[in-house]
Amino acid sequence: MRADGTRVRNLSSIAQALPYVMSRRYDAQNWASDHVDEEILRTYIRGKRKEGRRVTHMSILVAAYYKAALENPKINRFVMNRKIYQRNHFCFSFVILKNRADGTPDETTLKVFLDPKDTVFSISEKVRRLIEQNSMTGHNNNTDKFANFAFSIPGLARFVFWLAYHLDLHGLLPRKLIELSPFHTSLFVTNLASINTSCIYHHCYEFGTTSVFVCMGKPVGDPFAPPGSRKKLLPLGVVMDERIATGIEYSRFFAAFSRYMKDPTRLEAPLGQDLAPAKAEQSEAAV
Repeated sequence: MRADGTRVRNLSSIAQALPYVMSRRYDAQNWASDHVDEEILRTYIRGKRKEGRRVTHMSILVAAYYKAALENPKINRFVMNRKIYQRNHFCFSFVILKNRADGTPDETTLKVFLDPKDTVFSISEKVRRLIEQNSMTGHNNNTDKFANFAFSIPGLARFVFWLAYHLDLHGLLPRKLIELSPFHTSLFVTNLASINTSCIYHHCYEFGTTSVFVCMGKPVGDPFAPPGSRKKLLPLGVVMDERIATGIEYSRFFAAFSRYMKDPTRLEAPLGQDLAPAKAEQSEAAV
C-alpha cells in the first residue's frame, strides 16, 4: 500500500482503461481558464485587514479549492503506474522568491498540509509563517537540503531521482520523501500576479502525483463591464489530469469552487463542515 493514498477499486471499465490509453500525465492534461471577480476579493481582503486579520488571494483560492475538494473527493485522486489512488491527505505546493547571500534572486518550493478544521484564516497564517521562515537569506528548508545533497556529488542526482521515480512507481517511496517532495501534492499553485505576469497554463509534472495546477495571473479588465468601468478580473489558468474524475465530476467541483470564490465569507468556518456528499463519495475508495 502506498504511504500517501489508497487504491480505488470498483471503477467503471472506462475509468480503469484511461490510465492505459493515456499512461503519462502530460497525455491526460486538459486546460481550462476562469476569471474571478477581483473586486469581490479585494473588498473582502480590505475588510478583514480592518478587522486585524490577514488574508491573501492565495489563501482564499486554496481555501475555496480545498472546501470544494472535500465535497468532491475525486479531485484529490492521482494516477501512478496506471492505477488510480485516493490521496489520504490534502496539501498544496507553491514557489516563493528569495534572495541569496550575494543578493541574486532565487526560488524555493514550499508545501502546506491542511485538514478539515482549517479556515481561510488558518491557511493564511500557515502560508505566512512558512514564507517568513523560508525567505530568510541563507535559510534552506528540508527540500532544499535534500536537493543540495543530491547535486553535491557528480552523477548522484541522476541516480537519486531515478531511484525515487521507480520506488514511487511501485508504491515503495518512503513517507518522509513524499512529504519532502513538492511534486507529490493535491494542488500546485503559482501566483504570477505577484510578479506582475500574465496568466499561463502550467503543466502537471510527470514526476510525483500532481493532478491539478492552478495559475493566478495579473488582474485584467472585465470585457463585459460598462464603458469607462475599471472593474478587474483575476484570471486563472487550470491544468488537470482528466483520468482522476469524469467531466461531470469536474463540473460539480468547479461550480462549488466558483461559489466559494464569489463569497469568501463561507470560508471562515472550518472547511470540513457539512460534508455529506463527501462521505458518500469516500465509500468508493477501497482499503
